[in-house]
Amino acid sequence: MCGIAGIIEFGKGAVADGSALLRMCEVIAHRGPDDQGTYLQSRVGIGMRRLSIVDLATGHQPISNEDATLWIVFNGEIYNHLALREQMQARGHSYRTHSDTESILHLYEEYGPDCVLHLRGMFAFAIWDTNRKVLFLARDRLGIKPLYYQVTPERLLFGSEIKVLLTHSRSRGALERTVLPEFLAFGYVSGPATLYRGIQKLMPGHWLEVHEDGRSRIQQYWDLQPSPVVVTGSERDYVSRYRELLEGAVSSHLMSDVPLGVFLSGGLDSSAVAALMTKLRGEPIETFSVGYTETSHSELPYARIVAQHLNSVHHEVLVSREDFLGALPGLIWHEDEPIVWPSSIPLYFVAELARQRVKVVLTGEGSDETLAGYSRYSATLHNLALDRIYRKLAPAFLRDRLRGAIGTSSLISATLRRKLGHTFLGLDSQSWSSFYFDNFFSAFSEAEQQNLLTRDLSEELGPGAAYRNVLKYWEGSSGSLLQRLLYTDIKTYLVELLMKQDNMSMAASIESRVPFLDHVLVEWALQIPQEMLLQGFSGKHLLKKAVENLLPHSIVYRRKLGFPTPWSEWIVGPQLDAIEKLLLEPRSLDRGLFQRPAIVKLFHEHRARYRDHYDRIWRLLNLELWHRVCLEGDDQPFPGSWPLQRFQCRAEAKSG
Repeated sequence: MCGIAGIIEFGKGAVADGSALLRMCEVIAHRGPDDQGTYLQSRVGIGMRRLSIVDLATGHQPISNEDATLWIVFNGEIYNHLALREQMQARGHSYRTHSDTESILHLYEEYGPDCVLHLRGMFAFAIWDTNRKVLFLARDRLGIKPLYYQVTPERLLFGSEIKVLLTHSRSRGALERTVLPEFLAFGYVSGPATLYRGIQKLMPGHWLEVHEDGRSRIQQYWDLQPSPVVVTGSERDYVSRYRELLEGAVSSHLMSDVPLGVFLSGGLDSSAVAALMTKLRGEPIETFSVGYTETSHSELPYARIVAQHLNSVHHEVLVSREDFLGALPGLIWHEDEPIVWPSSIPLYFVAELARQRVKVVLTGEGSDETLAGYSRYSATLHNLALDRIYRKLAPAFLRDRLRGAIGTSSLISATLRRKLGHTFLGLDSQSWSSFYFDNFFSAFSEAEQQNLLTRDLSEELGPGAAYRNVLKYWEGSSGSLLQRLLYTDIKTYLVELLMKQDNMSMAASIESRVPFLDHVLVEWALQIPQEMLLQGFSGKHLLKKAVENLLPHSIVYRRKLGFPTPWSEWIVGPQLDAIEKLLLEPRSLDRGLFQRPAIVKLFHEHRARYRDHYDRIWRLLNLELWHRVCLEGDDQPFPGSWPLQRFQCRAEAKSG
């Protein structure tokens, strides 16, 4: 695991700035505190920060091929690298290291850009081809590892984090206003753009080739291809095959020359990974869990049940409201963008806990999006079925009147309003954006944004901006309705979850691995019959059957909580007042993004318990803190927050 960075200058006679490259690497020292390396050749410079996991002695980067015509910097792990090494040696390639990085180089020598098709793992890498004068960048199939880039007439910059690119020019960047509607709806941008003007992300399953004269091309090399599901065996056959593939994925992810552990939430996914890891290693493993001082939101009791069952060496950390709010600005700096979900904060704290004992952790990320684990999948299927009956029985005017009453009636509590709003009674099935995206994802629907955004900004952005990216994936999907739902989430929602996990774990200088997202396992999972995934309103039926002999019944079949955070309980009284004051300061409103009356109304309704706006308040707070931390350089932008240097200085001290 590393952080990578690089420059290619386009101008005739231009030379890459070596000191700038060093600064680009230093700003991500937290990603690789063990080692640093750079390669400079005229107009090109590539560099890295290394967290030593595999081949501790000789795995220093950048690495070249035999005749030094290819140079690579690499972030990730290639789990089939030993098999690839044998293949490359059989074809006459010689190795100077034992690292997986070197195999990528030899694959590139053999197959060019198609080298990525042979890799099984998580990766983001850059290869400078001195013969062709081409820089080749690639990102893994599912987006487990991040890769950002910026192209101007003068140069291309790339890096593992956005701050790498800004460091080159000592710039803080500017807001890309066109993506604001999508951010307000989902909390993230699912297309190539970022919240920074001119900075792009290389999309999962894509590579980018850049010539020294500035010519470039991007190509998608992998995509999921859902096909009509054909039942090819009994439930027992599917359970057996999934267990076999999952166990193989966990086994491959144990590749390491340093200690490993597991992030254990007490939910099914992480518990399954911990159980399989224990079985494979035949000895107690290290498990790490996080909870809250508010026990009503803490899953620690479930994690303890699993740890005791597996006889793991178990460690826990508690996060208080003060810890949470104090860390928020610094973690926004690490993520480079507003934090989408409150669960990112405790993820950082458990990563810090794990760092004291291990360098690598396995997690349960990816199971829900591949095995229909979220309740929204079954709820959508049931909503559509009931809506067909409802539309036959109730005329349009009555449906419209009832939908309006659910949204506005003072006789309905905020809790009941929210629940009814998620059903066919409160939804418009003629609009897929409303029926699915507004229902389960959007903090601010497109309609609500019309009242929130300033008039000038609304006119500038135009209609349809909030859902444009995600609808491209939805409309381009195929297969059954459930397959289409899973595909769309894998291409959008999951990519953001993976970015969160990568940045929060790397902020603590540890590597996180996701065996549920082995691409062979994911491809097979998307062909599982619906009845073997969903049982009533409960998902992941196949996984439950596959691991029920490894875990307590109370863990396998307990209700999914989804890593809850007591954010709504924490923003009461003085804390809510402080957030409102921050958002209504002239400094905040002068950005020209939001109407003051809309923000005042939002807080009034929340206090009156007319509507529960905790997710909307979270989104607006994070966007404002991001402006202050990342665009304006505040080191302590929120009352009670930790100085930003606390995060930076820790990384600098560790880098030696």
